[in-house]
Amino acid sequence: MSEHFIKNIEIKNFKCFKDFKAEGFKRVNLIGGKNNVGKTAFMEVCYLGINTKSQKEFFHALLVLELNRNPLKEFKIITDTNDFDFKFYDSVIKINGENASIAEINLYNKPNKNYLDGGVPEIMEFYQGKTKPLNIENSSFVSQVNLRENYLINCIGEIKLLQKWRYLNKILLENFDIEEIDVIKNKILLFKDEKFINLSEFGDGVKQFIAVILSLFLNKNKIVFLDEIENGIHYSLLDSLWEIILTISKEQNIQVFATTHSEECIESYMKVAKKLQDEEITFIGLNKLKNKTIKASIRDYELLEYNIEQVHEVRGW
Repeated sequence: MSEHFIKNIEIKNFKCFKDFKAEGFKRVNLIGGKNNVGKTAFMEVCYLGINTKSQKEFFHALLVLELNRNPLKEFKIITDTNDFDFKFYDSVIKINGENASIAEINLYNKPNKNYLDGGVPEIMEFYQGKTKPLNIENSSFVSQVNLRENYLINCIGEIKLLQKWRYLNKILLENFDIEEIDVIKNKILLFKDEKFINLSEFGDGVKQFIAVILSLFLNKNKIVFLDEIENGIHYSLLDSLWEIILTISKEQNIQVFATTHSEECIESYMKVAKKLQDEEITFIGLNKLKNKTIKASIRDYELLEYNIEQVHEVRGW
């Protein structure tokens, strides 16, 4: 397992996690559980933990996550610090046994000039819109609601530079009979039935496929987070999606964390892993106990295969 992969995590007093520990993560990790149990929050904590080495990076990572939740805000969120309300006192995040630098920041309620005390004044200027905004795009956290066209346009340009554009076209042809994707006059157009069609005219499944592939190719040797991965995707395409994720993540040395609500998605995940003889997978079931603490039940390849074969409920219900 690569050194940069998350192998274990400990979270205290952060979001919905009061005293949480989990270990045994592999290259590809699928997270399930009831609504509002903390699936997305778990991935956000991991994202913050691995992307925070300074106050500036902490703000940057929070902005990425805020745009995941509220994509229509764009940069309006920087004009009023009251949009943010962080109540994470005495928070601790440990990844692979080491404190994430986020713990050293000693989180605060709301950002303000006195707190920063001149340490990184460009952050407050950024929030107040006094300078050119930081580039807050990040292709490693993919959420269905965050698939803004400008973001995808930039990613398609990067894919061309990496010479992976033909591979993306091949996948679109095999799954959607789309012959080509391109950016023309600053719009994403897909060539099908002998004409170019705007991406917005296709369903969310096409956009989700594109976003997942782009994310995997743009984050070699990193960690990728895919939220609600099956959204908009027909169940008949789940096997193809998982084959893409398992294959590219292995080739690119990427650790993947993904969330799902779907039993069909979990079964497809296991079926494709078995087909590819890829045992570097886990299923993480999150459960909220009566005392409102969250517990993780982690199934490796063998246990997940057994549970599915025995028709055991595996979603974390």
